[in-house]
Amino acid sequence: MITSKFMEFIVSTSYDQLPDGVIQKAKECFTDFMGVALRGSGTESGEAVKNIIRPSDESTVIGQGRSTPMEAGLANGIFAHSMDLDDGHRLAMLHPGACVIPASLSLCEAENRTGKELIESIVVGYQVAIALGMMVNPGHRSRGFHSTGTCGTLGAAAAACKAMDLSETQITNALGLAGTQAAGLLESDHSGSMGKHLHAGRAAQSGILSALLAKNGFTGAGTILEGDEGFLKAMADIEPHTMVDANLNETYIPMKNYHISDVYFKIYPVCRHLHSSIDALLEIVEEEQPKLEEIEKITVNTYKIAAEHDDYHPISTEALRQSLPVSMAVALLNQETGGMIEFSYSPRNQKEIDSISGKIQIKIDDTLDKEYPQSRPSEVFISTRKGVFNKRVNLPYGEPENPLKQGVEWKFRNLNHEVDARVLDVIGNMDSYPDVRQFMGDLNSFF
Repeated sequence: MITSKFMEFIVSTSYDQLPDGVIQKAKECFTDFMGVALRGSGTESGEAVKNIIRPSDESTVIGQGRSTPMEAGLANGIFAHSMDLDDGHRLAMLHPGACVIPASLSLCEAENRTGKELIESIVVGYQVAIALGMMVNPGHRSRGFHSTGTCGTLGAAAAACKAMDLSETQITNALGLAGTQAAGLLESDHSGSMGKHLHAGRAAQSGILSALLAKNGFTGAGTILEGDEGFLKAMADIEPHTMVDANLNETYIPMKNYHISDVYFKIYPVCRHLHSSIDALLEIVEEEQPKLEEIEKITVNTYKIAAEHDDYHPISTEALRQSLPVSMAVALLNQETGGMIEFSYSPRNQKEIDSISGKIQIKIDDTLDKEYPQSRPSEVFISTRKGVFNKRVNLPYGEPENPLKQGVEWKFRNLNHEVDARVLDVIGNMDSYPDVRQFMGDLNSFF
């Protein structure tokens, strides 16, 4: 059964058996998480959660101090997701790092685990979150669920179980408890609220809570995913018996590969569905160098979900990050900064933003829509007095097939200019640490 397959993977995964590429990708994911969470700790939602957490000596609250594992997990998850700049997986349709790493980190630190055990915990958490996301999507998303909050809770629980070295029975109970807590509605995302940030933080916290309870004998449903009233049927309308490979006579669960290897990294702090259009726009600008006053119209042909992000008048930073026309306008205005493009709602720029976004026309292209979710295609046309220029992007920057040119280290430094770059060497050597508490002590000395 599905829950037991996840349990078996959690138990059997060992650092010594992980391919070198998987270990390196885990370090990159941790670097990306740390850079985004450190910067995110100063956002409005980050400041709000810092005001309610209680001090304790067990686990690091990034850039802030220390707290209990559950409260550190909540805060760090919110920090990591508050800028919409954290890692993701296009087929699972979720952001695993903001859920999994806070759970891994807080408990590995509290439990005095090694750096290698931290990496083990991260890998199993990503695996479970992404595998479940791949199983239930796109139907899960189309029903209004935010997979980061739902599937991410199971991933966080898996990571927490590994960090605490739980038994098979305890892991099964923890996954059952996590599944019944899984929550997150896209209404929070698309309404432009901070509820989206809470999805990641709460997933991390619920995963930690599930493992802590299971360790103390609290039971959970062993069929929380595949049961008649379980996750698959209730939240994705999937009958588990239909997910059987006729040749293998077993339930299909995408577990053959390490899914952390397929995670993408972002360079624009906006919804991932907007990135292909922004990439295409900026590539045209770089190649053709049209002046703003020469642009008469911008046409975007893209897949349906991306085209539906069509709010021309967002009233908050969170809403802006869900707006395709306004995000493109901001990117165009800021494309000469030479660093990360900053996205924030600012009435000072409203007149210029409105002028550009008003020239943007968004169309659903049925041909491109058929290519989703294997690709996330967009074709942009810029009409000027000198002619029409166009560019198509199938996969945005940061996907494994189209990796970032600068890497996650550049992203970390760009987000946190004041932090000594030697912090990246510490992260690169995380698996050499005999104690995660010592590892975090060295990291915190730079913040």
